[in-house]
Amino acid sequence: MMVAGMAALGLGIAAGTLPVPYVIESPGPTFNTLGQNQGSPVISVTGRETYPAAGNLDLTTVYVDGGPNGPVSILGAFSAWLDRSKAVYPVEMIYPTGTTKEEAQEQSSVAMTTSQENAVASALNELDIPFGQQLQAAGLSNDSAAAGKIEPGDILKTINGKEITSLAVIQEELAAGKGAPATVVVERGGQEVSQAITPKDNGEGRFILGVMLKYLFTFPFDVKISLDKVGGPSAGLMFSLGIIDTVTPGDLTGGKHIAGTGTITPDGTVGPIGGIGQKMQGARSGGATLFLAPAANCGEVVGHVPDGLQVIKVGNLAEARHAVELAGSGQDTSGLPACTTN
Repeated sequence: MMVAGMAALGLGIAAGTLPVPYVIESPGPTFNTLGQNQGSPVISVTGRETYPAAGNLDLTTVYVDGGPNGPVSILGAFSAWLDRSKAVYPVEMIYPTGTTKEEAQEQSSVAMTTSQENAVASALNELDIPFGQQLQAAGLSNDSAAAGKIEPGDILKTINGKEITSLAVIQEELAAGKGAPATVVVERGGQEVSQAITPKDNGEGRFILGVMLKYLFTFPFDVKISLDKVGGPSAGLMFSLGIIDTVTPGDLTGGKHIAGTGTITPDGTVGPIGGIGQKMQGARSGGATLFLAPAANCGEVVGHVPDGLQVIKVGNLAEARHAVELAGSGQDTSGLPACTTN
């Protein structure tokens, strides 16, 4: 009986350590975009006058266990299910099948770099500071309408005679054409090439060229963001606010402790992110009393807000800036938009 009991115990322990196809998200540390990280300013600007800022504009992070980062055990997953500060998801919801650790790290690093560039662009747009902006073809989607006509590295100049200053210009022109051929002029090897391209319906009633694009920016001054071991695109909003506070007189936060999350586009649109429940927990643990959340994440916010944290929903940088300025000036923030069940 003793031998059988020991064997059963051993089997139970072995079963508990077996890997399962799940990912665990838990609250990570926060970083003040107005402060320092490892002795260096998180945001440093050269080529333009800067101003000291008090208070906190914290970006929030999430620890991710499982998937390409290493296996999660049955016991680990079960324990996380019982912990309200954590979330458990099937691996395929977070990582495409077959993603390696190196690929995940590279994707996260690229997303962070793009997020930082977009943050600078959105901050300058918000402050009405001119800068150069172009769209470059990064690749083509499968069965692209532009196959053989647009090549990776091409800079898109005009569409139907309209200067391409943003992705919105292309989208609006294709929508107006309702599937009609569009004349696209690209710069290739220093020469302009004109192509007639018939867009394809993406299956959702929207016409697309099937070109993956990236922005090329020329900024009037240099912005360096120093933050090691943090990746992904979700810090964009807080980087934008930190840049605005750094290059404008006064103190945006009024010394308040504010945190938030959200992707950012060059035009200032705030997009959804993952792990918002864990980010709110991390923000509150870090001392924040006000949290900026993407409007698109409201469904995950309701019912999960930690005590002592006011969550304000924002759809763009202007709304986020207004919320911070209102709080920083000591005014009542209770009337600002909040996530509701309606």
